[in-house]
Amino acid sequence: MEEQGNREMKNLGNTSFMPREEQLETSFINRKISIGIPCDKNNDEKRIALTPEAVAILVENGNEVIIQKGAGVGANYSDKDYSEFGAIITDSPARVFSADVVIKVAPFEEFEIDYLKGGQTLLSYLNVLKLTEETLGKLIRKKVTAIAFEKIKDSSGLLPVVETMSEISGTTSILIASDYLSNHHGGKGVMLGGVTGVTPTQVVIVGASTAGEYAARAAIGLGSEVMIFDDSLYRLRRFQNFLGQRLKTSTFHPQVLTKALKSADVLIGAIDLEDLRPWYYITSEMIQLMKKHSVVIDLSIDRGGCIETTECRPMKDPVYEKHGVIHFSAWNLPSRVARTASISLSNIFAPLLQNIADSGSITQLLKTDAGLRNGAYLYNGILTNETLGQKFGILSKNLDLLLSAF
Repeated sequence: MEEQGNREMKNLGNTSFMPREEQLETSFINRKISIGIPCDKNNDEKRIALTPEAVAILVENGNEVIIQKGAGVGANYSDKDYSEFGAIITDSPARVFSADVVIKVAPFEEFEIDYLKGGQTLLSYLNVLKLTEETLGKLIRKKVTAIAFEKIKDSSGLLPVVETMSEISGTTSILIASDYLSNHHGGKGVMLGGVTGVTPTQVVIVGASTAGEYAARAAIGLGSEVMIFDDSLYRLRRFQNFLGQRLKTSTFHPQVLTKALKSADVLIGAIDLEDLRPWYYITSEMIQLMKKHSVVIDLSIDRGGCIETTECRPMKDPVYEKHGVIHFSAWNLPSRVARTASISLSNIFAPLLQNIADSGSITQLLKTDAGLRNGAYLYNGILTNETLGQKFGILSKNLDLLLSAF
């Protein structure tokens, strides 16, 4: 009897491992998701969310990546580059948009939503100012969970997409300003910076943001004199600490700002504007005080702008002159260096997409990832963004409460 009991206990011990094996198998299945990357038809958008190398990692982990033909051309990635790393290349937008997760850089357009099968996870820029009620209504009816690039936070509470694109925008703005100060584009014919025996150019930056910081770094690196304005002493102090040197700084004092603009060769607007609340820190009258053929670039133009004379223009026609001052007003500067920008985006989204796969569902990841939760503006077709609710007069729901029900 004792021997029989031992055999039974041994058998029970063997069978007790079976559920664990099933759980491991289930976890492996959950890691597999399909990821669709459409080709952005917008001529101003050249970036792509994943590089071929990032696709390789996702495919090796058991995921399926479906890329629409030509999606990476703007960033100088060929279809062959992606196919060699395991991506499926297709001409069919319906197949790309039927993936479990669809990720693109430009906001989803109304016609693209018709391709969605519904109930999927979407990631892209949102751009509250340009979103229409018709587009939002279609997304709601498709019952998608939609996450905005610019609202995602990391573990430090920072906005990684905004930060990295701001770094690119700030640096690129100075390179553009340097080009338009030259004779080649009808500028003053001066070099941005300075050489021995020649007074250096003066750059005024409005906004002690990340974009402002990197604009300042680039301008100082070229030898320019830089002055930064902001309404926060804390941000100005932090700005100086980041750059590791004493700079000319000021709050928005009218007399100080006016004096700085009169002698400025370049004005960079780098204010982090709140959605739906554009505010002109630099008025048209102030621009009239600037020197002829000086250069103005407003990096806040996609959110309404912080300089009154700037206009949101397409990349193919970004330059115009107003009050004798050259304005460069393209809204999407990172697309001018699309490959660099794409690599930066890929560094963020490759691990995020794998986290979605590993979690088994977007709901599970949203429960545990507060930073991703901050970026969600739709959950299963339910509006969870208060700003959009105010814009369109739709009642928004608290995402934390919705998630607690699942």
